[in-house]
Amino acid sequence: MNGRLSTASRVVAVGGLAAVAAMGCSDRPPLDPVIDPPENDPIAASIVITPSSVEFRAIGSSTTVAAAVKNASGATLADQSVDWSMAGTGVARVDSTGRLVAIANGVDTVRAAVGDLVASAVVRVVQVPFAVTIGSHAQTMTVLGETAALSAAVLDSLGSVVRGLAIEWRSSDPRAVPIDAQGLATAASMGSAVITATSGVMVDSTNITVDLLGPLGAPRVGSVISCASGTAAPFDCNGIDLVAYLPISALGGPPGVTLNDVWGWTDRATGNSYALVGRTDGVSFVDVTDPLAPVYVGFLPRTAGSPQAVWRDIKVYVDHAFVVADGSFEHGVQVFDLGRLRSFDGAPQVFAETARYSGVASVHNIVINETTGFAYAVGSNSGGESCGGGLHMIDVRLPGAPRFAGCFADPLTGFSGTGYTHDAQCVRYVGPDPDYAGRDVCLGSNETALSIADVTDPANPVAISRASYPNVGYAHQGWLTDDHRYFYLDDEVDELQGSVPSSRTIIWDVTDLDDPIVVGAHFGPNRATDHNLYIKGDLLYQSNYQYGLRVVNIADRERPVDIGYFDTAPTRSNEPGFGGSWSNYPFFPSGIIVVTSQDEGLFLLQVSN
Repeated sequence: MNGRLSTASRVVAVGGLAAVAAMGCSDRPPLDPVIDPPENDPIAASIVITPSSVEFRAIGSSTTVAAAVKNASGATLADQSVDWSMAGTGVARVDSTGRLVAIANGVDTVRAAVGDLVASAVVRVVQVPFAVTIGSHAQTMTVLGETAALSAAVLDSLGSVVRGLAIEWRSSDPRAVPIDAQGLATAASMGSAVITATSGVMVDSTNITVDLLGPLGAPRVGSVISCASGTAAPFDCNGIDLVAYLPISALGGPPGVTLNDVWGWTDRATGNSYALVGRTDGVSFVDVTDPLAPVYVGFLPRTAGSPQAVWRDIKVYVDHAFVVADGSFEHGVQVFDLGRLRSFDGAPQVFAETARYSGVASVHNIVINETTGFAYAVGSNSGGESCGGGLHMIDVRLPGAPRFAGCFADPLTGFSGTGYTHDAQCVRYVGPDPDYAGRDVCLGSNETALSIADVTDPANPVAISRASYPNVGYAHQGWLTDDHRYFYLDDEVDELQGSVPSSRTIIWDVTDLDDPIVVGAHFGPNRATDHNLYIKGDLLYQSNYQYGLRVVNIADRERPVDIGYFDTAPTRSNEPGFGGSWSNYPFFPSGIIVVTSQDEGLFLLQVSN
């Protein structure tokens, strides 16, 4: 060796010192080089995003993704600054910390960058429907034909709209509030409806009320509205004042329920008076002792298992109400102790029936002779002891234990040839015919004719007579004058069939019960269909469906004179038809007349002074 480094020599920097190794000049093995461990390599070689993909199920959902920067050996490099960004499809956004927020359905890519090194992860937003909601709730329409454009949306769990899903609209009462497929609701008639929006299994609902009565859409109590210049508030009238008004909702009726019959009871123990108001689903009890401030006391539901009934009828014996329904399967006769109304403490109650008579199933009407304590279920049409649809006689002198007493039917009357009786009045006779003085007599409105029977002995009833009249449509119902000499009968169909020029009430002279004679007819001012009528003294009170209540002076029995009316259904035409006033009860000591109007509610009226 000449002291120079050979080409086979090399210099290695170890710990900052120079070491010279002569290659091949020594018998010692060469020194290994000293280098930094690979994990200490500071050069970024890859980025790993955790999680590797993200899926959101609601707009507005968020999560944070992490980025790990690694060198070539896979070791994580700490304190590396990562730049976050989105590919830019508008599905999500990301901030400088890696927090992702979903902003639209679709697929996007989140990116993490260190210098020129970039990694990415897939971001999906797929909304899952959580609920459907209607944009507006509980509203009232006050003009016939008025519309309301309802909107509904399907939402995810955070309340963002899920687009593209179908919504189906329905109305619980399309007669009052029909709604189309786009959510346009229309005021068609008085009433209320539950409107539902459905998407899959998700449902939301709202109530729409059609209140065409203006300021009387809510209960109107506290002062009499006189019939001045032909109107009382929005109601056409003449000679009849509005004392109070309760819409169906104020009688406890839910949307879709309508009214039918009405009767009355005055408590002999307290002097309080009550209206017993028929609903399609039961009976409402209203305290009308103070006519200016009627109070809803409670409700008797229909017989369990029976459907709602358009036809419900109520009568009273002493202090018990008897309730029947037509087309109601095994409804029977409900018996209710009216003395239970005395327990009213300010909160309306739902009452249970006191007893039930099951000798009949569905019947159209019930009649009670309050002098004798016998009830007469008429118009039987399914099950039980039907008596041909005629008089099914029930002894109710022990109201809690009614028992069958007998049958009467005149098969020469009625359309079916069985003696079907649609309605009747049964009295202890005080009229001019000496042959029947003190006898129990029933006058039946039997569809095609007037049928008169002696039912003094229920086990052995006797037909007295039958008689018809010109242009029979449907002999519906009637009432005797106080002296039992005249009987006034309404025909429910003659206006509809066009056989009479206007509403017609048939006047019978029944001085001789064996030979009833038609002595005239009273024609009303229009063609509105006449329905239930009752007589008190010299006044006849008749519900005329779409025309409302008519009051007729019958002091001259054969030449009646109209003295007043009150149109309870102002949006309906005064033509033949079945909407509006169903019935009335004029026998309260106060002199008020309670009137039911099917879609409108309960009216308390008085003849103007």
